[in-house]
Amino acid sequence: MNKTLRFMAVPTLALGALAISGSPAMAADQSYQTTLGQLNGSSASGTVTVDVTGNQAHVVLNVFGLAATFMDAPYPHVQHIHGGAKGMCPDPSADTNGDQVINTTEGAPAYGGIVTTLSTSGDTSPAAGLDLKVAGQGATYTIDRTFELNAETKAALEAGTAVVVVHGLDPATLSPAAQAAKSDLVPELPLAATSPALCGTLTAGQMKMPAGGAATGIPQETGTDTGALAVGSGMALVALAGGAYVVRRRNAAA
Repeated sequence: MNKTLRFMAVPTLALGALAISGSPAMAADQSYQTTLGQLNGSSASGTVTVDVTGNQAHVVLNVFGLAATFMDAPYPHVQHIHGGAKGMCPDPSADTNGDQVINTTEGAPAYGGIVTTLSTSGDTSPAAGLDLKVAGQGATYTIDRTFELNAETKAALEAGTAVVVVHGLDPATLSPAAQAAKSDLVPELPLAATSPALCGTLTAGQMKMPAGGAATGIPQETGTDTGALAVGSGMALVALAGGAYVVRRRNAAA
C-alpha cells in the first residue's frame, strides 16, 4: 500500500506541471478596417478589412454606388492604401483651386502618397497605381486577395496613418470648371477619372486568435477559460499528490 501511494505521487505532480504549461500560445495577428465615406459628392460607400499575418495581408474591399461607366465601358476605378501623412481624409478646405473638386494632389497632405495598390490581380506596388487593367470595374465590385505587405504599408498601418482611397468620379456631377479640367496625375484623362471618390482611415481592430496550439495543427479552446482550466487541473493534481503523500506518511507511522 505504501509503495503504491509513493509511486502515484511522482507522476501526478508531473501531470500537474504539464497541465499548467500546456495552455495555448497567445500569439495573434492584427486586423484593420474602415468604412469608406464619399468624397467630391460621389454618393458611394464601401468597407475595407486588412488582416495581417506576418508579412502577408489579406484584403477585402467592397464598394457600392460608384460611377458605373466611362466612355461607354465599365468605369475602371483605381484604389490604394496611402500613408506617411496625417492619416486623414481631406475636408472641403483641401480644394485650394476652387473648382469644387478635391483632386488627388490636393488630398495628398491629408492621406499621403501611395504605399500599396489594391489591384484586382498582379502588382500591388505603387507603380501599379494608375494601371487601369487591374482596376475595379463598374459601380459595385469586390476585391478579395492576399499579397505580401511591404514595409511602408506595414509602418503606416501600425502608426494609424494608412488611408484607403478609391478614385473615379462621374463627370456629370462636377462643376463646369471641373468637367473641363484635366487630371492632375494623367493630363490625357479628365479630372474626374483620377479624383478621389471614397476615403477611409484604417484602424486596428480586435486581435485574431489562432485556431490551434503552437505548431500542432490541433484545434484547441483559446482565451482565459482554457488557461484557468489548465491551471486549475494542475493545482488539483498537485493537491491529489499531496494527499497521497500524507496518506503514505500516516500509514508509515501506523
